[in-house]
Amino acid sequence: WREPVGAPYRALVPSDEVTIDYRHGLPMITLTLPTRSERCQFTIKPMVTTVEAFLQDVQREDKGVERAEVFATDGCKVCGATSMEVLLRNDFTLVINNIAYCVSPPVKDKLSSEHATEMEDIKSLVHRLYVALHLEDHQVRKERELLRKLDHLKEELLPLEQMKARIAINANAKTTRLLWIGLALMSTQGGALAWLTWWVYSWDIMEPVTYFITYGSAMAFYAYFILTKQDYIYSDARDRQFLHYFYRKCKKQHFNVERYNQLKENIAEAEESLRRLRQTLQLRLPVQEIKDKD
Repeated sequence: WREPVGAPYRALVPSDEVTIDYRHGLPMITLTLPTRSERCQFTIKPMVTTVEAFLQDVQREDKGVERAEVFATDGCKVCGATSMEVLLRNDFTLVINNIAYCVSPPVKDKLSSEHATEMEDIKSLVHRLYVALHLEDHQVRKERELLRKLDHLKEELLPLEQMKARIAINANAKTTRLLWIGLALMSTQGGALAWLTWWVYSWDIMEPVTYFITYGSAMAFYAYFILTKQDYIYSDARDRQFLHYFYRKCKKQHFNVERYNQLKENIAEAEESLRRLRQTLQLRLPVQEIKDKD
C-alpha cells in the first residue's frame, strides 16, 4: 500500500472502523464520526450516488469534518464524479480529517443466498406493482394518442381523397369512352368487310384482305406484349389505360400521389396498432368500461 497524495494523516485505522453491509440489495456504509464519536450509517444508491455526494453527506452529518477524500489502493485520489458502484468493486482508503480508514467492500458474488433471494423478491414485487399501477394507464394514454393521430391523418387525407375521387371519375369516363370507341371501330370494320364482300367484290377477292387484317391484328397484340411485358387481356388493358389517364390528370392538377400513399400507410399502421392495443385493454378493463369506449 502506498501513501496517498495530499496532506499527511495521523494514523491508519483498521477496516473494522468502516464497514459495508448490504441490506435489501443496497450497500450501507457505517463509520465513526470524528467529532461526535458515534457510529453513523449511510445508505448508498450505487448507480446514482457519486463519491462526491457521499463525502458531502459525511460532512453534512458532522460539521467538524474539514477534509474528506477517497484514495485507491495505489495511492491515487478517486475523482468525485466516480459512481459508488465503481468504487465499491475494489478496496479503497477513506480519509476523514487526518485519519485514514482502510475499507474492504464485500464481494457481491459472496453475499448470502438469503440476501440474493430477498433482492429478487423485491425486484419481482416492484415489477408487479409497476404493471398494476402504471401499465393500464399507459395503454389508455397510448390509445388516446393513437386516436388523436388517426384524426389528424384523416383530416389531412380528406382533401386528397376528394381530389382523387374526382380524378378517378374523370379517368374512368375517358377509359369507358375509349372502350366504346374501340367497339364502334370494330363494328365499322366488320360492316365494311361485309359490304365489300357481298355488294362490291366477291369472297375470293376479300379473303386475302381479311387474312392480312387478322395477321396485322396479331402483330399489334405481339407489339403490345413487347412494350408492356403482359398478355393482351381486356381487363388488364382497361386498367392500364385507366392508370394512364389517372396519372396524367394527377400531374395536371398537382395531386401528390406519394403523399397520399404515405398517409394511407400511416393510417393503416395506426389502425393496426390501435386494434392490437384494444385487444389488450379488453383483457384488463371491466366490461362496463369497454362498452363505454365502444
